[in-house]
Amino acid sequence: MKELFSVCVYSASSTKIPACYTSAARELGTLLGERKLRVINGAGSIGLMATVSDATLAAGGEVYGIIPRFMVKEGWHHTGLTKLIEVDTMHERKKLMADLSDAVIALPGGCGTLEELLEIITWKQLGLYLKPVVILNINSYFDPLLAMFDKAVNEHFMRPIHKNIWNVARTPKEALHYIYETPEWDCNIRRHAAI
Repeated sequence: MKELFSVCVYSASSTKIPACYTSAARELGTLLGERKLRVINGAGSIGLMATVSDATLAAGGEVYGIIPRFMVKEGWHHTGLTKLIEVDTMHERKKLMADLSDAVIALPGGCGTLEELLEIITWKQLGLYLKPVVILNINSYFDPLLAMFDKAVNEHFMRPIHKNIWNVARTPKEALHYIYETPEWDCNIRRHAAI
């Protein structure tokens, strides 16, 4: 089993979502904390982001939250994290989250989570991020997105090899399996970025 130190977790900040998502976020945070993995996230104080953070910390892990200063001014940041890193822009936030991570796990979320996931998939396609990317498909949430990826491949907007950029997990435990067992992406595949 390869050695990992930090896992970036993308997730929702909504507080009005079904309980199955909160339960999965809590289980994921607990599993990461028990393995002493550092969670890297967006430092949110509510929703799945806070649930993952709190569960990770309660299980003995660390959480580094990265957040733009304007969000701190709004009071949107979690005040109990191991480390809070303030940046100027959303772009800096996403870049640092990727730079500090040994893998990415995406929980369900809205536009922000989807945008983060699609960007890291794009970076991996271009050989800019070589580490595991796991889509945690709780309650079949990501099925429409996965169908869209299939359509993109079938209509030649992506190559079939690009479907190897991500793994799809149905449970937090399966997500951890993938981050440990997925080999590093071959950056030479970037030459297949163009169709």
